[in-house]
Amino acid sequence: SLLQEIMSTLYPILAQECGNVYTCRVSSTLNRDTKQFGKKYLFDGRNETCWNSDQGSPQWVSLEFEQPVSVSAFALQFQGGFGGKECEVEVEGATKVLDFYPEDSNKEQSFYLKERLNSVKKIRIAFNSSTDFYGRITLYKLELFS
Repeated sequence: SLLQEIMSTLYPILAQECGNVYTCRVSSTLNRDTKQFGKKYLFDGRNETCWNSDQGSPQWVSLEFEQPVSVSAFALQFQGGFGGKECEVEVEGATKVLDFYPEDSNKEQSFYLKERLNSVKKIRIAFNSSTDFYGRITLYKLELFS
């Protein structure tokens, strides 16, 4: 598909082999059980592990980079029934660069920023509402692309 073709020309930023040093913070973890549902599972490349937020909205994932990175797109994979509904991307702690509305599904979904951002130190993806009645988010994968 065209989307796959375009995505293949973008470079992942968060995968370990990319060598970008970053810190990830999340709004919450289900039952504070980071061993089972912690943020590290967003980046481990495994299909059976995930970050699971506690209940309540909004929930968010924030990344802070040691060196600035370029960002033009990102990919998310939710668990159906526990996905973000009304979501946004913020950079540098304040500037909103995108509103996005994922499908309630298990498949990986990709979103493009309106323009490529060339010098990002901090990016936050906020899930202002969830398809789950209690506001929980279950996210199997997060990747940014330059």
